[in-house]
Amino acid sequence: MRMTRADIYAKVKASEDERPDRGSPVIGHLKFPFNLKKDQEEAVEAWIRNDFRGSIIYSTGTGKTEIAFECARRAARAKAGIMSDIAINTDFKHNINIHDSDENKPVDTDNATPTTNNFRCTFQNDSDERAFNKSISQFRILLLVPRIVLIEQNVKRLIKYGIPKKQIGVYFGEKKEVCEITVSTYQSINNNLDILRNSQMIIFDEVHLIGESAKSFSQIFDVVVEDRRKAILGLTATIDENDANFNTILSVLPPVRKYQVKEAVRDGRLARPVILPIKVNLTEVERRIYYDCSSRITTIASRLNRFDAQSISLLLRKGGPAAFMAKTWFANVRKRRALLNCADNKILAAADIISKKHPKQRIMVFSETLESVHKLREELQHKRRIKSYVIESKLKANERQEILSKWGVEFYPLLSVHTLEIGYDVPEVGVAIILANTSNINQTIQRIGRVIRKSDGKEAAFIYAIYLTGTTDHHTLRTVKRATGMTQDSYDDADNEKTKEISFSKRGRSKTHKLGMKQVQKEPTTLDDYFREFK
Repeated sequence: MRMTRADIYAKVKASEDERPDRGSPVIGHLKFPFNLKKDQEEAVEAWIRNDFRGSIIYSTGTGKTEIAFECARRAARAKAGIMSDIAINTDFKHNINIHDSDENKPVDTDNATPTTNNFRCTFQNDSDERAFNKSISQFRILLLVPRIVLIEQNVKRLIKYGIPKKQIGVYFGEKKEVCEITVSTYQSINNNLDILRNSQMIIFDEVHLIGESAKSFSQIFDVVVEDRRKAILGLTATIDENDANFNTILSVLPPVRKYQVKEAVRDGRLARPVILPIKVNLTEVERRIYYDCSSRITTIASRLNRFDAQSISLLLRKGGPAAFMAKTWFANVRKRRALLNCADNKILAAADIISKKHPKQRIMVFSETLESVHKLREELQHKRRIKSYVIESKLKANERQEILSKWGVEFYPLLSVHTLEIGYDVPEVGVAIILANTSNINQTIQRIGRVIRKSDGKEAAFIYAIYLTGTTDHHTLRTVKRATGMTQDSYDDADNEKTKEISFSKRGRSKTHKLGMKQVQKEPTTLDDYFREFK
């Protein structure tokens, strides 16, 4: 019997309805209480057509997890079906790789030994056949996540979708359970690569976090590429295909389907992100510090003839004057960044938004430093009598859960640095304030993704991007726009000078109303005035 890759794909499709549940892999118990969306089905099909390999780049809130589970279910059933078919129709004398790269190249299944994932079977007697049947009844899946909190979330979701709890293992810290379906962190699995080798399918959640810069995780991909027959799936909301940092990911897990914010909003799958830029100014003292740091950064870079952090960091190990200048360069960069994150008028603008526009709405505030969120909390609590909490990585799981249980009941502003960027879902939240001084597109997409999930009656989400005029902070606004792809819903004149813009100085002492090239100084304004400008 001669089969092409296209023939095998057809058999994959046919096997969906042919295999009984009894004796099938545990992922076969998967049953969603809903139908997958058309775009989700298309993502699964694209992954299967690419030999059960590749990345699915889907915006946060569009069901990447469900896509992954369905990919696993279909991969398990399809491969078991193919093996059964080959077992019946061959004499098992030669190896066969069903993932031949040429879909039209004939595959000789006459006198062939099937090799799917880690199973290699040659039938000589009844006991061999029983062993074969046992092997195809299992499909070992490893789901890798970046944080421990995501392990519990995925376990709960698997159970919710019909997977027996006893068939799900968790592998991290002191818990070392390896089952047919195992959920682990990248860090934990990095110390036990045999689990990778013994898995037939590996799902890389938030795969962009293990790029080239994460050197300690490079061996994970080294193991994965050892066996071309493994089913592997990458999940991420974004990945920059022009960034060399992701070369390995793109090589091993090339994108097979993309579904970004703009498409999801168009299809009604996400709430429309409305970007509200809030431009503020440095105080006189802050301005002097900022320009002093900037001057030193520029002068040192010129003397070293190096202008990026990576090349300057190489000098730190060499010692001597060059290393001293490199160290001074980094000190000034850190000082300037801290200033931009904690600037007085940024904190005051955020407090104004919370107290005047959304006093009884759950709000997520994202910043880059703990110092800045604690400064905001101080402003809210002691000067405005508004209760808020800070979520940080040092909190224990039970402490975090206690805070989150009170959110929207006892308090409304939730302040975070990075802890809530990944994997925390509260669709009812529709307001985010971004204080962060960052041009990291991946990070920004994750932050926006927290608030644009759809819920009953929620059609739009408000994203306040607070940035400092006349500084490098303008990158923040541009990154937010790029992350959503919804620039038509942004009120800012950085890209269109005809757009209205309101500039706030400290506590709204002055306002510049800008329309085209005409500027008129007006009386002190409040945040309510700002919103009336756009009605």
